[in-house]
Amino acid sequence: MIGAPNRIAKIDWISLVLYLSLMLIGWVMIYSAVYDEDHSNIFDLSQRYGKQLLWIVLALLLGFIVLLIDAKFFNALAIPIYILVMLMLVGVLLFGSTIAGSKSWFQIGGFAIQPAEFAKFATALALANYLGKLNRDMQKWQTQAIAFLIISLPALLILAQYDTGSAIVFGVFILVLYREGMSGAILVIGMIAAALFLITLYTDKYYVIIGLVVLFGLLLFFIKRNKSTILKLVSLLLIVSAFIFSVDYVFENVLEAHQKTRINVLLGLETDLMGAGYNVNQSKIAIGSGGLTGKGFLQGTQTKYNFVPEQSTDFIFCTVGEEYGFVGSTAVIVLYLMLFIRMILLAERQRSSFSRIYGYGITAVMFFHFAINIGMTIGLVPVIGIPLPFLSYGGSSLWAFSLMFFVFLKQDANRLNIL
Repeated sequence: MIGAPNRIAKIDWISLVLYLSLMLIGWVMIYSAVYDEDHSNIFDLSQRYGKQLLWIVLALLLGFIVLLIDAKFFNALAIPIYILVMLMLVGVLLFGSTIAGSKSWFQIGGFAIQPAEFAKFATALALANYLGKLNRDMQKWQTQAIAFLIISLPALLILAQYDTGSAIVFGVFILVLYREGMSGAILVIGMIAAALFLITLYTDKYYVIIGLVVLFGLLLFFIKRNKSTILKLVSLLLIVSAFIFSVDYVFENVLEAHQKTRINVLLGLETDLMGAGYNVNQSKIAIGSGGLTGKGFLQGTQTKYNFVPEQSTDFIFCTVGEEYGFVGSTAVIVLYLMLFIRMILLAERQRSSFSRIYGYGITAVMFFHFAINIGMTIGLVPVIGIPLPFLSYGGSSLWAFSLMFFVFLKQDANRLNIL
């Protein structure tokens, strides 16, 4: 412990201040969202703000412990940590409790732990450990296959828990593979597939096929025609057509009923303001009612009278918008963007491949949560039920994000010790 002050002094204080600011804002918003005049004591553990305050203290204690541990510990034990969390994901399928339709929780007394949140941390560690060894070549299919396996395993286990939202998050690790040298063609193919999926839902699949046939016909007209080129284009057309015809099956048999309804509402195929569209509609009303500067602390009527469901968890941002308006919402978004930019800058200055890859991994996960969560509250993306980092109520998400963050701070503080 003698060297503890020196270890802590080397951490990036800009990132730490941004983290603490967001966590404090989150606690104030939770207090406002679930405020009860009969339980106004901030330490009241029967209320969500009391529990969140306890989790914040424990998160800071966890962060302090991480900063005291040797930075090599996380690289050395990355795979064992990954295996342990995978076993937890299997365990929750067998012994877990079902909350909000997902069998994703271990119930311990009055508290619940969600292993899926820690799986993102474990996956970032395992991916960094694997790709960081011997500077693996991302152009090789063997490297890509193992990397995709590391990412896919937790996603599939979480999907089996009926927690599609958390499973989708793991797709963002593909951006890390791209940063490490994977061909950008895979990203383009992924975006085209997502666009075709949505277009097929929005219109008749036969019209989409006709459009593709016309497009491929134009390509044949403009490019050099030979037997090999024609065969490749025809094969590609058949593959894309098969994908389009599979959309209905995936939509009807893979997605849950409420997820299908949310997508239909977002695309304008359904209007359900009292059902699947209720949360988003109420959230937009709350944010819009805040105007330029908001109604003030504890003055939000939409929040105070519980018009917005899940207002302290998935829809915490609508509390910011109602009470602090456009100015407050913008300030919170700017704080997040400053944190993400700072983390990318820290990742780029790492001397260790493990630290760089890990830094990009957790930044990608946090940014995805940030973009999708806020997008949900203003009706730009379907509601998939993922928390806003450091702001949303919940011990599992707060501890997991804090663990990700402090491990990266520790890696950065140790970068000068790496030759």
